[in-house]
Amino acid sequence: MRLMAVSKTHPAEAVAAGLAAGLRLFGENRVQEFQQKLPVLSQSGIGVAGIGEAAGTAVAVHLIGHLQSNKTGRAAEIFSSIDTVDSLKLAERLDEAAQRLGRRLPVLIEVKLSDEATKSGLEPESRELADLLERLPDLAHVKMRGLMTVAPFDDNPETARACFRRLRLLREELAARYARLDFGELSMGMSGDFEMAIEEGSTLVRIGTAIFGARPKPT
Repeated sequence: MRLMAVSKTHPAEAVAAGLAAGLRLFGENRVQEFQQKLPVLSQSGIGVAGIGEAAGTAVAVHLIGHLQSNKTGRAAEIFSSIDTVDSLKLAERLDEAAQRLGRRLPVLIEVKLSDEATKSGLEPESRELADLLERLPDLAHVKMRGLMTVAPFDDNPETARACFRRLRLLREELAARYARLDFGELSMGMSGDFEMAIEEGSTLVRIGTAIFGARPKPT
């Protein structure tokens, strides 16, 4: 099991402090926000793993927020991995962008296991998910590594547990059906529910508030 430190909304200095404390994997929500952090990280001798030749110390930085199709080119340039692929169109655009960059871009497929309108992802039984999984082996410049989900907000902790269990079972079902794809990663669990996520098989938990504190309020 791995720990991702979610540094979204926190300054680049927080990433540097996390690195000094031994963290090596970070999560960011927005392309533009992380792009603004890059010069500060570079000045501190911190590069991004998988992006050209990282100078000095390298950290892995994954995009964990929704990605718009018109930002795929820049996202493929600055992130180590895209963990929120939620359409075949997006996967194809990332493949094209990665090909131009001469790299193979790791990705996770985001699965929606909540009725909340604010959640992104593909429905587990949808034709869209099936189409994506059938097409992925032919995309030479993206490398699928597994699935991710965000549990619904609910006062009942068992709601989150049921979500995590469902993703684990879905992973097993899909891995048997699509043997050419890698379903090794299960990215699930955040500051309020990561313990249950680990119990249900998470291989990657995304922790923000418990590491960096409350998100800074917009000025």
